[in-house]
Amino acid sequence: MAKPRDVIRTPDPKVALSTASVYPESTATAFEIAARLGYDGVEVMVWTDPVSQDIEALRRLSDYHRVPILAVHAPCLLITQRVWSTDPWVKLQRARAAAEKLGASAVVVHPPFRWQRQYARDFVEGIWRMADETDVRFAVENMYPWRYRDREMQAYAPDWDVTNDDYRHFTIDLSHAATSRTDALGMLDRMSDRLGHVHLADGKGSAKDEHLVPGRGNQPCAEVLEHLTHTGFDGHVVIEVNTRRAMSSAEREADLAEALAFTRRHLGQSAASASGAAGAARTERR
Repeated sequence: MAKPRDVIRTPDPKVALSTASVYPESTATAFEIAARLGYDGVEVMVWTDPVSQDIEALRRLSDYHRVPILAVHAPCLLITQRVWSTDPWVKLQRARAAAEKLGASAVVVHPPFRWQRQYARDFVEGIWRMADETDVRFAVENMYPWRYRDREMQAYAPDWDVTNDDYRHFTIDLSHAATSRTDALGMLDRMSDRLGHVHLADGKGSAKDEHLVPGRGNQPCAEVLEHLTHTGFDGHVVIEVNTRRAMSSAEREADLAEALAFTRRHLGQSAASASGAAGAARTERR
């Protein structure tokens, strides 16, 4: 009788919670919720919360809650123009240093704003140069045109569609795909084996970046997750949803639990084993 062949299986992607998903609650609250719900880790959005900018404070939160930091989102938003310097390259250098010190494997970065002309002109080459200096992935994220009524503004350069440029790694954000009215599965195909990171959220094609809980919009969230499973994706899946309208902490937590359950189900992962591991870690900490 022939012996069964050994099957080499790529480890399941880890499912992380973006600290942006608990806004207006704090970065510290995100660690607490991630631990309680059984997330595999967090992605730290570096923004105006001082804790998000403090490597030692982040390390203490990670150690206390037994929740690893899997990625760092560089401060690329309009409200973070002065966080970690006004020089965008310094911001990326500090994000890389934070990722290295915290054990994160990815830095998420947006393409420059169009008015950052010199930064935009050197961006593609500069990202390659920085990626050559570290094992941390610089995963450049797809964005979208800004729209107001019937007007459209190209706010990002070289392009909001990052697949039009040459980067080593990409982040696909499904809410941004909805806002740009882009075929997310087509974008996924164009990213191919350069896909390094996923921001999972839903959208309905509104001009406003919605970041809905997966399954509440019209994006192919389930299909994308199933694609990751079938192709041996080796990055992280990060839940990045908007819970600002939650009427209570309990409602916010229910949304984040729903997002996690949806993600694990379509990745073919066992929610029970994940939550059990999280519970064991919390018991040990106590």
